[in-house]
Amino acid sequence: MAQLGWIAGPLAMLFFAAVTLLSTFLLCDSYRSPDPEFGPSRNRSYREAVHIILGEKNALICGFLQQVGLCGIGIAYTVTAAISMREIQKSNCYHKQGHGAACEYGDTLYMLQFGAAQVLLSQLPDFNSIKFLSVVAAVMSFTYSFIGFALGFAEVIGNGYVKGSITGSSTHSVAGISQALGDIAFAYPCSLILIKIQDTLRSPPSENKTMKKASMIAMTCTTFFYLCCGGFGYAAFGEDTPGNLLAGFGLFSGRYYWLINIANACIVIHLVGSYQVFSQTFFANIEKSIAEKWPNIQFTHINPTYKLPWFPTFQINLPRLCLRTTYVISTTTIAVIFPYFNQVIGVMGGLTFWPLTIYFPVEMYFKQRKIEAWTPKWIMLRAYTMFCLLVTAFALIGSIEGLISAKL
Repeated sequence: MAQLGWIAGPLAMLFFAAVTLLSTFLLCDSYRSPDPEFGPSRNRSYREAVHIILGEKNALICGFLQQVGLCGIGIAYTVTAAISMREIQKSNCYHKQGHGAACEYGDTLYMLQFGAAQVLLSQLPDFNSIKFLSVVAAVMSFTYSFIGFALGFAEVIGNGYVKGSITGSSTHSVAGISQALGDIAFAYPCSLILIKIQDTLRSPPSENKTMKKASMIAMTCTTFFYLCCGGFGYAAFGEDTPGNLLAGFGLFSGRYYWLINIANACIVIHLVGSYQVFSQTFFANIEKSIAEKWPNIQFTHINPTYKLPWFPTFQINLPRLCLRTTYVISTTTIAVIFPYFNQVIGVMGGLTFWPLTIYFPVEMYFKQRKIEAWTPKWIMLRAYTMFCLLVTAFALIGSIEGLISAKL
């Protein structure tokens, strides 16, 4: 919002929300084939849907980009959780010692703590076994969103006027604008796991109808909170809006430090669960590929029993333990190397948004519905695809430049 201003900021959010909602509707119809509602064949993952409808070559590209996107989310969530954990300690320090105190802390220790927790949670067997984490994460998300919205509103009332400008940042940096678009694109990653979630639904009613209804509700709630937190945060801080909104309140609203700590704690708990929601999809894709190529390696069916001195017997799947632990270590290591919140999510959003949210859903729609070339619907969707490609390419290039600049 601070980069784009009062006009382009909300419009950009609404644009990406509308594009993502359209994409989810198209993806919902690709769960069954050949008929979206009554087709006998179920496509239980995004890659499987692309493989059945568009062929092996497209499935390989889709699978690679999906895994990159899921890894990127793991990296971004690790960075974000560490920032929130650090802000809790910083807030307590400022409260005890005053705002002139040297309350600067690094992120590495917090990232390692977050990674250690994910190593343990990653041993949960599959997507269906993390329902409780998903519920807790959703509750935490609503909680800190309400707190951020309320604090922004209170700050504006306290200031007595609305900060910010119609045109956004006074520097008008092209890299800043493109990074802002990448950040917004990253904020709508549901296409990565939508079909995996749809595969957990019961029917009747048909899965695509239920998922479309759920997607509409989710997108409406999400966009509402994005607009509220982004809008009131920008109204509260204007040019000084921080990348982490709660960090700004921690500096300027010391009397609310306990509430800000609660919000940051909710963010950490939310990200602990959300990391698993996306990572379980990554694990399922990798383990399925390995099981198909090397059927003697059983990730899900062989769980040997072990006995250590002074400990009760326990079961553990060594291949799963090694693979999933390696993944968590990798995302944590990359997060430590690139601990730049806005730049990282901008790159991830720009890299995966267009192919996974625009291109493949549209292509599968063409194939399933047998849309002929140069018909009005074909022309409109092709123009829509090309326009979104230009927007996301602009976001990606600027975000990469911002990440490199931050690192150097």
